[in-house]
Amino acid sequence: MRIPGSPVYLDASALAKIYIAEEGSEELEAALLDRRDLIVSDLSVSELTSALVRRVRETELAASHAQRVYQRVLRDVTAGEFRGAELTSEVHREAERLLMSLGRQVALRAADALHLALAGLQGARVLVTFDRRMGAAARTLGTFELPV
Repeated sequence: MRIPGSPVYLDASALAKIYIAEEGSEELEAALLDRRDLIVSDLSVSELTSALVRRVRETELAASHAQRVYQRVLRDVTAGEFRGAELTSEVHREAERLLMSLGRQVALRAADALHLALAGLQGARVLVTFDRRMGAAARTLGTFELPV
């Protein structure tokens, strides 16, 4: 995997690959190694937390492991491993604009629109996602480069 530009916004699906060993994790980690231009939003952290809890509920992950992963994510975010992106009224209005403009072309969910808005308003040139719908929306929008 090659990540073509800078800065780089990581959605929850990308963040999950960093913190939970799954298909594509090693390749993504290698592509991100030593980068200092990574943007992560609290929305990504909340969505990752939801995914951890779902995996515990479905007995794919031990609760103690999920707790350790969650604590590690919080530690990395607060230590400045990532540049933060916060949900603001401006982000919500931009997400709503994207929903209105792309909604007829792509099945864009509200959270995906928020990620696209966060990335755009933070000046990200690259969007890393493993979510097909979000990738389709990003391609339709044409604003971001996607990893190759």
